[in-house]
Amino acid sequence: MYTSIINIVLVRAVFTIVLFSLFSTLSCSVYAQQRGVQSPLLTPGKSPLVQQLETVFTDDDFCIIPDRVFNASDFGAVGDGKSLNTKAIQRTIDSAAAAGGGQVTFNPGVYVTGALFIKTNVDFHIPEGVTIQAIQDDKHFPDTLTRISGITMEWPAALINIYREQNIRISGKGTLDGNGKYWWDKYWGNPPRSGGMYKDYIDRGLRWAIDFDCKRVRALVVYESKEIIIQDINIYRSGFWTISLTYAEQVHVNGVTIRNNFDGHFGPSSDGINTDSGRNILVENCDIDCNDDNLCLKAGRDADGLRVNRPTERVVYRNCITRSGHGLFTIGSETSGGMHDIEVYGLKAVGTNTGIRFKSAKIRGGVMRDIYIHDIVMDSVDSPFRFDLNWYPSFSYPVIPDSIPESEYKDYWHTMAKKVDPPERGIPEFRNITLENISAKNGGTGLYVNAYPEKPMSSMLWKNIIIEARTPGEISCAKDWTMENVTLLTPSEEPIKLDQTENIQLPLRFKVLYQLKSPVIPAEKNPKLKH
Repeated sequence: MYTSIINIVLVRAVFTIVLFSLFSTLSCSVYAQQRGVQSPLLTPGKSPLVQQLETVFTDDDFCIIPDRVFNASDFGAVGDGKSLNTKAIQRTIDSAAAAGGGQVTFNPGVYVTGALFIKTNVDFHIPEGVTIQAIQDDKHFPDTLTRISGITMEWPAALINIYREQNIRISGKGTLDGNGKYWWDKYWGNPPRSGGMYKDYIDRGLRWAIDFDCKRVRALVVYESKEIIIQDINIYRSGFWTISLTYAEQVHVNGVTIRNNFDGHFGPSSDGINTDSGRNILVENCDIDCNDDNLCLKAGRDADGLRVNRPTERVVYRNCITRSGHGLFTIGSETSGGMHDIEVYGLKAVGTNTGIRFKSAKIRGGVMRDIYIHDIVMDSVDSPFRFDLNWYPSFSYPVIPDSIPESEYKDYWHTMAKKVDPPERGIPEFRNITLENISAKNGGTGLYVNAYPEKPMSSMLWKNIIIEARTPGEISCAKDWTMENVTLLTPSEEPIKLDQTENIQLPLRFKVLYQLKSPVIPAEKNPKLKH
């Protein structure tokens, strides 16, 4: 008897060692890919989508800026950290554009400014030692027609705006400082959730309206523009989303560092990089620490998003690292226009709250298809795979309480509350998705899937995946799943909960023989960042 027990323990121990060697190999494959080294675990060659985008963005004729230099100091800008420089910097930009284009640059210093609008054929260059800092005053960021969280509305201009322009670079190793704590406190008080509009709106039954009514300044927005490069800059403390690519085309984001959590403060809804109904987008080599979705795709919300009906398509996110945040890679929750031809690979999450995340709602609609996610490493991610298509009901389903007088309604409340007709049009659909070469260790819940019986999450291929988690999770409304070499390790033999599933394979299950570490709490683990 004792011999049998010893043998079982030894077999399990050996198997655990083998699995962790695979964890290490997968980690190495990601870093090898980042260094341009072919790993044996990587699919040989690059996909046609990746090759086509690389061809566009490495072409010598892509985004050429005339060889002229315009120094903002020559136009009156002062980098003393006090003077307001909006007019001087905008004059520099406008002069460069009027001359046919050129580079706008700065002497070392901190330049306080309101909203700036970059023009066609301009390279807005922020050298190392230069900080472009947002002034903490709403009146310097005029309302501009845009899309916010999937709704067409007026919203404050960003610190840096590329608005209906083309052939623009944002470059340099300097810093965009969104100076966002002013807007963070406006949203939820200080300390967080102690007051602000957040507490007031929660008390009045208006959770769904806070993010729209509490207007906060974003760091960098590309809107209805094309042929854009955003490279090497550092972005700190965005008041709201950090980089928004809305209705954008042919955009290359490369080597950007985002830091929205530091000194014990963190920004609400401070998403890292959002592509919203954009096409032909490449995001790579970025390092993101924020307090919402790190790398995200969106495509409009509810009746308004279905009206616009513009998909997000032909997008590659690759070779990035995420730290604090709510989604290593997220689709949604704004899914109305649909998404297709998406490839995501070479990512690493360290302490990010959620890993691969799909979220939507029963009034969002949209078809998400032909998505390939591969060569991902996650460590201390609480939910490595979380697919919740009935996400955050108090935010997702606007209902105006009877206690609110009509005189207090915002114009866009009517847009948000408009019913989707017929209702079936509002059910989102996710299909034809491949997940391959992924490791997730020190996780919380292994799998969480919550879709709809009318449109189950279907035609998914899971291949070469190892998940280590405290609990196995649950799957609701899934159909036609294939799993090849997929393993789930948990401390117990508790089964995965299944509800309304058809023809799905499940992971190979093993009970681990050691104590799993709890995932780190990202916001409390960040070192203080100096800027």
